[in-house]
Amino acid sequence: MTTQDTTSSVPNKRGSSALQMGPRKKASSSDPLVSHGRHFGRTVFALCNYPSLLTNGVLRLEQIEDIPLEDFPAEERREHRVFEQLLESYPGLLERLKDGSEEEILHVGELIGKGAAGARGDDTKTLKSAILDWISPKGEAIRPPLHRNSKIDRGFNHDLTGSLLCPAGLDWNDPQTKEKLRSGEMLVCGDQWPIFLYAHHAYDPEDPWCGLLRSRLLVYAYKHVFTSPSSVDREPKATRSGNARLHGMNSVTIASLAYIATQVRFALSSSSVFSRTDTTTDSETFYHSLLDLLEDPEEYKEIDELLTWWNRQVFPTSSAAKRPISANSALSKIRQKRMALKQASNPVSS
Repeated sequence: MTTQDTTSSVPNKRGSSALQMGPRKKASSSDPLVSHGRHFGRTVFALCNYPSLLTNGVLRLEQIEDIPLEDFPAEERREHRVFEQLLESYPGLLERLKDGSEEEILHVGELIGKGAAGARGDDTKTLKSAILDWISPKGEAIRPPLHRNSKIDRGFNHDLTGSLLCPAGLDWNDPQTKEKLRSGEMLVCGDQWPIFLYAHHAYDPEDPWCGLLRSRLLVYAYKHVFTSPSSVDREPKATRSGNARLHGMNSVTIASLAYIATQVRFALSSSSVFSRTDTTTDSETFYHSLLDLLEDPEEYKEIDELLTWWNRQVFPTSSAAKRPISANSALSKIRQKRMALKQASNPVSS
């Protein structure tokens, strides 16, 4: 953390960070912002206090006329990036906020928050049951059985879910480790990532990026939420109006990966209610820790490769999938000819 992060001279007119889940509020009005909030929460920032995000953002717009955004603390810079993404994604929102009263700003935030919370609740409900189909051994039933409508026997209480939630680097098959996790003697913080995040559930401490966020379980959950439950084990039908299609989404976002990972982790846990105060699942810390990595510019190469891999899994026909050009295609021949002409006109001197 830089000095300016800890000793910022920026006046603090705001309360706690908006990038934390606020108290639950009801927004009864029907508004397009509710639908927008559903998608925004899934794909840009999920666990957010939207009324505070908007209030803080409007105040900060005035402040950055005199103070560069770089002079604000790191948490406020991230919060403002989320605020700007929200403004960019909803035409006319900035004018509505600037022209509106404080009550109007809070109301808009509650509508967006209602959508985000509603989507999160719907996904939590459907994944609770679907996850059992995906983790069942092929051709076998889960032993002992796990209930679809109750989660009390999940988490570290069951060998199957426990093995998936076991923090990478620990050995679930070690009796002492298993007992400490089950008894709570060994507490698992949100930034201790579970092994299910890794492809084939294999973690290499010498190369912790290898296979990270590329597990089959995550792909199934992502398709279930964004392209439709029926697309999990096959290509999505063009006639299906999944969440991605409804919102014009044709590529995977960083935040959507963190969101799905958080949902899968919660579905495997024994916690029954998704709550910001649940220290057992510590979902907010988990979500934020993934975003911290995926938004780190120094990890650009790995992140770019990860997103390309994901787009091939979920949106294979999208340009974001970056598929190589077919060797014998007309496009390939045109590119080869252009390259040959370019080399002929610019010979390399010996």
